[in-house]
Amino acid sequence: MSKDKNFYERVYEVARQIPYGKITSYGAIAKAIGAARSARMVGYALKNSPEDVPAHRVLNRKGVLTGKQHFPGKNLMQQLLENEGLTIVNNQVQDFEKHFWNPKTSL
Repeated sequence: MSKDKNFYERVYEVARQIPYGKITSYGAIAKAIGAARSARMVGYALKNSPEDVPAHRVLNRKGVLTGKQHFPGKNLMQQLLENEGLTIVNNQVQDFEKHFWNPKTSL
């Protein structure tokens, strides 16, 4: 991961690699780009990400859809995840560990 790119670009680069049907966390992306204490900044970056970035696949460390208010409509984030085969109950992905993609070990 090139340090020449700005923080947001590095976040987008990792997020674009999250496989279909998988999810990761803000903190996991932060660690993968060498900014372990910047999970909140990852969230800020994803809030206004380009359309080709699957921001719906990034959740908090417990699998909660904390960013859903930044998607158009009330349940778009949940619908996108459910379309990929994930089960959501009370705004939380079920079997989070089973679906978790770790960018640090996958890149």
